[in-house]
Amino acid sequence: MRWQDLHREISPRLPGNAALAEERPIIFVDSAQQELHRIDIDPARRRSYRISTAARGMGNRIDSYQTPMGIHRVRRKIGGGQPRGTIFEAREPCGRIAAVFDNRDADEITSRILWLDGMEDGINRGGSCDTYSRYIYIHGTTDEQRIGRPVSAGCIRMCNDDVIELFDEVLVNDLVLIR
Repeated sequence: MRWQDLHREISPRLPGNAALAEERPIIFVDSAQQELHRIDIDPARRRSYRISTAARGMGNRIDSYQTPMGIHRVRRKIGGGQPRGTIFEAREPCGRIAAVFDNRDADEITSRILWLDGMEDGINRGGSCDTYSRYIYIHGTTDEQRIGRPVSAGCIRMCNDDVIELFDEVLVNDLVLIR
């Protein structure tokens, strides 16, 4: 997928959005392949990562435990400068650093958080489908062994080194297309 193709797909759905005019990279989440692509206008700067979306599939309803679809933006970046494996509770470092990264029993949020905000009214913004109020993130996990399979409770999980790399390249308001 090329940046220009994503831009053409997103532009008509968000007319007048200033973020599109800046030619910033677009994050594309491919749930079918369990991959996240950071697609830059310069193809040489493209990065791809294995991810995990929701065990219950794709969907936008509150309390569905599904990964929301559509166009989003990074509304908040949380955890910059924290050590790799920092465990977050309610978006705050809790004072513990994960030592094990094959923990299937806990759905721990680690290293970095990119908190997503839906951009499409009635699809992933507002009412019973609001991504931001669902606390949907791209984040690190202590369950790295299952990255590549849909196992999350709705968020997009990444390996810790990968989410740190992505976090450092992403700006608030960068666009995220999830499908």
